Amino acid sequence: MRWFAVVWMAWCASAQPAPFTLDQVLGSAFPTELTAAPAGSQFAWISETRGVRNIMVAQAPQYQARKITNYTDDDGQDLSNPTWTPDGHAVVYVRGQGRNRAGQYPDPSLDPNGAEQDIWIAPLNGEAPKKIGEGSSPDVSPNGGRVVFVRRGQLWWAPLTGDGSASQLATTRGACERPKWSPDGTRISFTSNRGDHSFIGVYNVSDKTLLYLDPGTDFDSDAAWSPDSRRVAFLRQPSTGNRRIYGPQRTGAPWSIRSAEAATGEGREVWRARDGAGSVFREVKAENQILWGADGRLVFPWEGDGWTHLYSLPEKGGSALLLTPGDFEVEHVSISRDGREVVYSSNQDDIDRRHIWKVAVAGGAPVAVTSGNGIEVWPVFAGDGTTIAFLRSDAQHPLRPAVKTGGTIRDLDPNAIPADFPLSHMVTPEQVVFASSDGLRIHGQLFLPPKRSAARAPAIVFFHGGSRRQMLLGWHYMHYYSNAYALNQYLANQGFVVLSVNFRSGIGYGLDFREAPGFGAAGASDYNDVQGAGLYLSSRPEVDPTRIGVWGGSYGGFLTAMALARSSDLFKAGVDFAGVHNWALELEIPPEDPAAKIAYESSPMAFVSKWRSPVLLIQGDDDRNVQFRETVNLADALRRNHVDFQELIFPDEVHEFLLYRHWLQSYEAAARFLEQHLLPSHAPKSK
Repeated sequence: MRWFAVVWMAWCASAQPAPFTLDQVLGSAFPTELTAAPAGSQFAWISETRGVRNIMVAQAPQYQARKITNYTDDDGQDLSNPTWTPDGHAVVYVRGQGRNRAGQYPDPSLDPNGAEQDIWIAPLNGEAPKKIGEGSSPDVSPNGGRVVFVRRGQLWWAPLTGDGSASQLATTRGACERPKWSPDGTRISFTSNRGDHSFIGVYNVSDKTLLYLDPGTDFDSDAAWSPDSRRVAFLRQPSTGNRRIYGPQRTGAPWSIRSAEAATGEGREVWRARDGAGSVFREVKAENQILWGADGRLVFPWEGDGWTHLYSLPEKGGSALLLTPGDFEVEHVSISRDGREVVYSSNQDDIDRRHIWKVAVAGGAPVAVTSGNGIEVWPVFAGDGTTIAFLRSDAQHPLRPAVKTGGTIRDLDPNAIPADFPLSHMVTPEQVVFASSDGLRIHGQLFLPPKRSAARAPAIVFFHGGSRRQMLLGWHYMHYYSNAYALNQYLANQGFVVLSVNFRSGIGYGLDFREAPGFGAAGASDYNDVQGAGLYLSSRPEVDPTRIGVWGGSYGGFLTAMALARSSDLFKAGVDFAGVHNWALELEIPPEDPAAKIAYESSPMAFVSKWRSPVLLIQGDDDRNVQFRETVNLADALRRNHVDFQELIFPDEVHEFLLYRHWLQSYEAAARFLEQHLLPSHAPKSK
């Protein structure tokens, strides 16, 4: 870490410190997985503050947030899957993340005893949580007696009290996923993943028998029980066998919805997407992609008009009814307990934000629940069927849980944003639209420094990951990008002009933009957006065109590396978090496949001989999203080409860092690195 100390001393000698620290701007509690109890009006969610994760609940009428767990350490043990018991007296949850390819649980805190992934139950009465056993994907029986879950790809169950031992339900081929009790508690559905196909399985609790519903050669998923527990609706997506698709998919063999008898397995097709737009399934963020509504209607997403919308149709078959018409995308979806209304987030009439809407399952005009300059996502109906809770943010305030009752919105956790959080220093990003180098219109968010002088300022371009993401005009609803927004705010307050880019292949702008021809491994057409962003900043009067840098993570790390490899004359320094540097290697394309040559030529490694700008490489070596050898091989290539680079490597850390201290350390290193190379005392003078 000697290089970091040198950079820090150089920075201290030349830069004016920001009015706040990175620890302060990263210090707000981040909420995820908001869920409603089956009855009444109470909600639970996961809250993470500086790496410390806990289950929070809030109940009517006070809606005052309180913890029902008491974890105190930044130990890297994630919480997920909060699930209410039917009586609303406890929450079941998962602690820890899943295994990697080698069968190892993540342990970024380097605990000599290791770590595992377990299911717990936390009562609301103040009693200490109890461990139920090793596993994931819990679902509680309707009578509250047992919880079914997945352990090592098999179905297990255990008493909900946590006082008994777990036992395996059946020995099955494939990997069991997403177990779900039938409403009457007599059966359990699950997805059986067989690699090149999958089935919907049903386990009968009373006679201990196993049945697969209407099996075929395709991928069946997202089983939804009918209210009377007699039928199961599910998705069927065509399998291509061992034939892999590496590029955009605007069209394909159409997907369908099927329905089968739970007792016999006999099935039939309910509906099939037409050829053309929408023939390839496009998911929304929901508990299930098929929601069984009132009066036998099924609610599902479809891109038939080129935008991700909600539709409904009778389970017996018929025409699909468009519920959410317009040129916008639906994202987060939930259905009311009585199945008569759906509540959802979308970017309707506000393409770079999200707001909440609701619509009847039977059809009718959607009704706006929220509006304005904020961002509202992940809505859920309370058990009372009228109260709606959601997560909200804006340009200044980070994401926090809120509830709307009687026309009034109130925060569930007023203490989520600490007193030392730098609200008054948060820059309001401007919506900008600029031309890519091939003419495509690209949206971005521009952060201008709050204190500007007559001198031209250095600038930074930020590329998100995914690439199926959209950055917004405020704090993001995903933890990774909330952190990125914090760093962009910090850099703006350090005097940088920051441009966050929604490049092609991202979401929010329709099917054709997302499935852009030749993006990524199929030709790197998104490099045109990289060039366009740099040229746009160069043209702005506030920006010194000789001091433009770049940063990004994952897919954004790929674009950061592309910027530095192909345009070192434009981008003078960069920070690459876990980027893809050789698509052929990352996607493990066989060398004899013609796609391997295209993938390599679409990669930064193909242009490394032209790379001149310094770069900071950051990654955890237990990354389950991007192979660590991507950074190993790039470092070797840069070294051989005499390119100045630095490394910050976290042993046993995953892709989205589990330890807060790793986020803080990496962001401090990134900021110092960019300041070292782009601030006036270090960077070349403007001509």
